[in-house]
Amino acid sequence: MSYRTNKAQQNLLNQFLAEHGVQLSEETLDKLYQFADLVVDTKEFGNLISAKDAGKFLSRHIADSLVPYIYIGKSLLDPSTSPNGSAQDDSLLKATAGNDLTPQNLRWADMGAGAGCPVFPLAIAMPNVQFFAVEPRHMRVNFMQMVKEKLHLDNLTVVGKRFETSELSNLDFISCRALSTFENDWERAQPALKKGGLFVTLKSYNNIVHLENDPKVHIQKYELPEEKQVYALVTRGNNE
Repeated sequence: MSYRTNKAQQNLLNQFLAEHGVQLSEETLDKLYQFADLVVDTKEFGNLISAKDAGKFLSRHIADSLVPYIYIGKSLLDPSTSPNGSAQDDSLLKATAGNDLTPQNLRWADMGAGAGCPVFPLAIAMPNVQFFAVEPRHMRVNFMQMVKEKLHLDNLTVVGKRFETSELSNLDFISCRALSTFENDWERAQPALKKGGLFVTLKSYNNIVHLENDPKVHIQKYELPEEKQVYALVTRGNNE
């Protein structure tokens, strides 16, 4: 069944977004559903998604990919829409204070983009931000390039290199999802961030609990629909 007609999965995703104060347009949602179908149904580029996750791609992977939009992208571009009005939200905004953060000037790179999560859902949700999907594996690069063209994502560039050799620099945001440890990911990202830029990663909370008392790190815990474990959006500003 296509995700464009899977009402159960659509409802779980939209309920998750609504609980965080987000309502996406029908056009945006349709592109997200198309992306989900391409990841699940495309076979010629290898196994892009595990069998157990294929049936819950919207509620698990799309929802997770949109967490940086919920807590950073949406509130950053319009502070009045901060989802919780919390000190955590304020700290995320302050981490990038002083930069020219109008949408047209933002440059966001995703390390180890794989099959496109979170960078494709973020690019769909924020069409005025320039995204770079950085991935060295040839088959994944070809898949993402195909998806970019099918979905007409002019704000996304697929970079078929390791992040360290991509020559990207002076970035406002660098993200990754379940790539390595926080420490290793930060070490790779930091040299390419502009002063005041923000590193953004999505992890299992159990894997970053040791960072709770680190004053340089901000942690936002969250849960995904019908998932038992707790996840975390972890950010660190480049103030060095």
